[in-house]
Amino acid sequence: MVKICVLGLGYVGLPVALGISSKFETLGFDISKKRIKELSSKFDSNREYSSNDFNRKKLTFSNKTKDLRDSNIYIICVPTPIKKNNLPDLSYIKESISIISAYIKSNDIIILESTVYPGVTEHFAKFLELKTGLKNNKDFYMCYSPERINPGDKTKKIKNINKIFAVNTNDKKILSKVKKVYKLISKEIVFSKKIKEAETAKAIENTQRDLNIALFNEILILSQKMNLNFNEIIKLAATKWNFIKFQPGLVGGHCLPVDPYYLSFIARKNKFRTNTLLSGRSTNNNMKNYVVNEISKCIKKNKLSNKIKILILGISYKYGVSDLRNSLGLKIFNKIKKKYKNTFFYDPFVNIKDKFTNIKKLKNFKLIIFLSSGKKYKPIFKKGIENNILILDPFNYFS
Repeated sequence: MVKICVLGLGYVGLPVALGISSKFETLGFDISKKRIKELSSKFDSNREYSSNDFNRKKLTFSNKTKDLRDSNIYIICVPTPIKKNNLPDLSYIKESISIISAYIKSNDIIILESTVYPGVTEHFAKFLELKTGLKNNKDFYMCYSPERINPGDKTKKIKNINKIFAVNTNDKKILSKVKKVYKLISKEIVFSKKIKEAETAKAIENTQRDLNIALFNEILILSQKMNLNFNEIIKLAATKWNFIKFQPGLVGGHCLPVDPYYLSFIARKNKFRTNTLLSGRSTNNNMKNYVVNEISKCIKKNKLSNKIKILILGISYKYGVSDLRNSLGLKIFNKIKKKYKNTFFYDPFVNIKDKFTNIKKLKNFKLIIFLSSGKKYKPIFKKGIENNILILDPFNYFS
């Protein structure tokens, strides 16, 4: 009998567990007692799923490692952040592998979904070999299937996305078992025997976006300094058949600001100094200072006092999610709040102190700042204009 354990129940692990449990016995494991208590009560604090989505008879949640004992497929969906020195932090994977090592048996399958640099999956396979005495691709099978979850996106659900699956075996029983499981959470499974290539492919997906957004951020600033219309420039450029249109903005979260550092790290390990991988990082990180400066210039230009009432729209790392990890919007809000005490934010997906909820009282604000292009913010932009409120739209989302 197939019994699956999903380790890590955040934005990646929870949809994996929910999808797989429609057919297979599934244990959702997380070290957070609070998270397990919430999910056991059919509540997702990330607001990605409603209570009805938890009606799965074959799904249970636990934070007790002993409950992993009967599992034979382990799917690791834990975070891979960076340390303060921008070096990879693999501690969550290491902890997960250490837990699994006490329970894996012959023919068990371990699947890593976390974003890593090339070589990490094989490194932990060797770690398991040393801990258990079992051999990878003979006694157990270490695989890599990078997550492709897009939080806040209701159209690109997990079942509508193609999934890479890398495993170095020709064992038909193992491949058949994997197909039966992953077809529940994939539009199409793209198989590969090259685990390092699959790890690299995942990392460049997000690095590419980081670089392109940085380019558009620089063009935005250049346009402003030259007194040019950025929207008109992009509209004209987009008439060429091979022009790829990106949107400027704040880059945050757990992927785009992280993955370039993972690739850069392994490049240095291989004595290769990259010139491009991290070139978007300084630009995108500096957009926080750019926005803060634009706010200060706007307040000074309009001769507003320190008691001005300010509303900032969008503080999570992107529209549609409650996740505040690496959020430049939150950092901007905190910085402005220190100088202007009457600063509040509106973000329908975030519940923390200083949240503004009554849109009917919008006219009490003197300045509204848009840090997101979310559709729920467009009516506020219109109301702000109608009420002659000063509007700052630094990324030309609505202007």
